[in-house]
Amino acid sequence: PELRSGIPYMHGVTGILHQRTLQPAPASWADLWDTRLRGHLTMLDDEPEVLGACLQKLRYSINSANPAELLAARQEALAQKTLLRAYLNAEVRDQAAAGDVLAAQAWAVTAAQAIAAAPGKLAFAFPSEGFPRFADNIAILRESRRVEAAHRWINYLLRPHVAAGIVMATHTASANQEALRYMPPQLRQDPVLYPSPEVLARGEWFEAQPAASQRLR
Repeated sequence: PELRSGIPYMHGVTGILHQRTLQPAPASWADLWDTRLRGHLTMLDDEPEVLGACLQKLRYSINSANPAELLAARQEALAQKTLLRAYLNAEVRDQAAAGDVLAAQAWAVTAAQAIAAAPGKLAFAFPSEGFPRFADNIAILRESRRVEAAHRWINYLLRPHVAAGIVMATHTASANQEALRYMPPQLRQDPVLYPSPEVLARGEWFEAQPAASQRLR
């Protein structure tokens, strides 16, 4: 709260990376249960993300702690499992660029990298039911014996031109507003990394789970 324990570093959303040749193109989480994707579909190897997609497919919140809703999401995950090639994350970038994966639950950062690696072949969809939002943060360990050096490192990363350089090198989305001034237009206008406020308004932030919900998950 109030950024007392961490500083946002990068941010992004989770959506669907897919081949442009896949028609009709996936537009919702529900489309990732289509049998035409069998063996050429991947989901993230991340529990909140997979359950989140299953929950949103059912029109529930990704942060649901309701046992009935979580068990319904479990059934969705089990039903989908027979279609899956794998649960993975960054590896899907190369598999999608090579055409081995038709559709994948993917972080926007990974999707943007894949799209750049295979121009004209891939696209990214923000699911109609909604989608997760996330932020990667910088924090200093409580037991750190180099707190001053850590703060200096954080301050360095937050310099706008440094943050922009990281984005240009890694094709990620910076949480640093001032960094946008130092990026080339094609990057800061990338609709996958920097979607419009209207699109982002459909996103939902992950929240910490109560202990009982976390155990059930």
